[in-house]
Amino acid sequence: MMTSLLALLNFRRCYISFIKKVNEKKGPEGLEETKKAFDFMLNYVGYDIASGPVWLEYIAFLKSLPAKTAQEESHHMTSVRKVYQRAIVTPTHHVEQLWKDYENFENSVSRTLAKGLLSEYQPKFNSAKAVYRERKKYVDEIDWNMLAVPPTGSYKEEQQCMAWKRLLIFEKGNPQRIDTASANRRITFTYEQSLMYLYHYPDLWYDYATWHANSGSVDSAIKIFQRALKAVPDSELLKYAYAELEESRGAIQPAKKIYESLLSSSSNTTSLAHIQFFRFLRRTEGVEAARKYFLDCRKSPSCTYHVFVAYAMMVFCVDKDPKAAHNIFEAGLKKFMNEPGYILEYADFLCRLNDDRNVRALFERALSSLPPEKSVEVEQRKKEALSRSVEEGSMVLENTLYDVIPRYSFMDLWPCSSKDLDHLARQEWLVKNINRRVDKSNLLHGANITEKGSVGLTTNSKVLPPSAKVVYPDTARMVIYDPRQTLGSEAASTSASGLSLVGSGLKASDDILKVISPTLVAFITNMPAVEGPSPDIDVVLSILLQSSIPTGQTGKPATSLQQMPGGPGPTTSDHSGSIKTRMNNGPPHRPPRDGHSGKRKDLDIAPSTLVSAILLQSVPEEWPRASSVSTPFVIGTEKNTQLLSEQFLGQEDDESMTVQSRPLPRDVFRLRQMHKSRGRSTSQTGSAASGGSAFSGDQSVSTD
Repeated sequence: MMTSLLALLNFRRCYISFIKKVNEKKGPEGLEETKKAFDFMLNYVGYDIASGPVWLEYIAFLKSLPAKTAQEESHHMTSVRKVYQRAIVTPTHHVEQLWKDYENFENSVSRTLAKGLLSEYQPKFNSAKAVYRERKKYVDEIDWNMLAVPPTGSYKEEQQCMAWKRLLIFEKGNPQRIDTASANRRITFTYEQSLMYLYHYPDLWYDYATWHANSGSVDSAIKIFQRALKAVPDSELLKYAYAELEESRGAIQPAKKIYESLLSSSSNTTSLAHIQFFRFLRRTEGVEAARKYFLDCRKSPSCTYHVFVAYAMMVFCVDKDPKAAHNIFEAGLKKFMNEPGYILEYADFLCRLNDDRNVRALFERALSSLPPEKSVEVEQRKKEALSRSVEEGSMVLENTLYDVIPRYSFMDLWPCSSKDLDHLARQEWLVKNINRRVDKSNLLHGANITEKGSVGLTTNSKVLPPSAKVVYPDTARMVIYDPRQTLGSEAASTSASGLSLVGSGLKASDDILKVISPTLVAFITNMPAVEGPSPDIDVVLSILLQSSIPTGQTGKPATSLQQMPGGPGPTTSDHSGSIKTRMNNGPPHRPPRDGHSGKRKDLDIAPSTLVSAILLQSVPEEWPRASSVSTPFVIGTEKNTQLLSEQFLGQEDDESMTVQSRPLPRDVFRLRQMHKSRGRSTSQTGSAASGGSAFSGDQSVSTD
């Protein structure tokens, strides 16, 4: 990743090698020139994380300098010590190696002196090492092979830009807590380094210049802006920011030259450039200079109605001259009569002056010349403006009551309730589609009509409150699931409140319980409260084994269960490997399981009408499965019965765990043993009908 950066450092090292080669025969003067070259390079790249080899090379060069006298030897030692002390506080890849070399160097000179110096620089080295680890995380995100090309908006470019900005934020935070001058040099180096890759990004240039200006170096910020305009010459934003900086420090002429450069190219001159320039002239040179330029620029082919509006409002708000502003609007009206935007701005200006008569005259003139497709918003604004007038307000009548709403609403205040607004919106849509065939479902569901109505009303849709467009659920009846809740009263209340969110509430659930058989009612009532997204598997299995559920006829409602005559039970065949149940006319007579009916009375149970659907359609894969067990009960149609049989009982488990490897609950184990014994006795006696068991090894059969 750091190929390009290492190449840059190698290039600078080649420069040092060249300087050393040139000056090697010049004696002491040549050595001094080489030393200056090292200092010059380290002042630029010495803060880089990969600059460790340069520091090591510089130290080796200083150690190799000849010393003829003791004074020269002492001077060389002092120079080497200073370079070491600079290097060990710079977060680089070689900071630990530099510290070890520095320890050896000081101990070789004087152990007594080394002890004091090493104890002084040990905390600084630790800080540099910690900062190096943090800096390396940001540096590793940067692609050092990226080319400096104009931004295309690709994901990789955005990621690299953000990586550089994160590194800049890290450096600006001064994590090493060094002095301000050194911290600023590091930040400057990081900015310069980032611009090598993000050279065509105007926002990075602006951040760099702004940082210099906020640091008190305005001159440096000016130089950055000048470099930025060379790198991104087409950026108008950079030019405006540069002109603002020049104007803020009192350099009016340089700022004026920047504005004139924006206006020099006639093909690229925009109305915004004209507006910003006469505003600048008004601030710096006065009213006459701005007026003179406006009179000239209004003849330009690039002048749009925005120039007239901006200058008129400047005269009105800044110069406090409403008459002159009115004349400017009138002059522009001759040129931009067919521009709805200009008409609306002119109307707003007249409303500020409370000039109702001219407002009415303006709308009449505009509507008589505007084409129908451009006059919609102007017509609406006319109604709003005239509704404020006492004389005209009573004379302007809308076609429907729905069209009156925008006239008598203000900000978020409405003249009717949300319910009335929805009703009017539906009626408006029905009237507009009165000749079309309306689906009956749309008439029954007001939400659909409301949505269509809001879409159809393109003129007034933006002034309607959100309640007229979207039908929101009743959030007051929502229940938040808490995984810490138990099967006690809290779970029961949660289940009861959650039941009201399905269908039509508790009343609907009571109606459902009235039309099904008593046995099924008892089964549903004994079902446990659902704790979380799925029920307790062991409890559900136990209740299934304790319940005696009659079978219903396929496709028939549940009310016929009580009226069906007795008859033979369902028959099953197991030759195909899957269970297929055929429903007959009567429920089977299953003997009661004595001793088990009160087994779960210790649970605090809440009724739910969703239990059968959960069991038949959403059986989890985690339920225990057996390859040779029969259907314990039948609820609903053949499709649901087959779904339950295949998911709960029949198919082989592809998972690594087997039935034998899964621990079963203690109560279910006792039930398994009881039903195994019952299955053997039933098969030996040859009873007329056998309901089967959820844990027996025999298929459930019925004989006619």
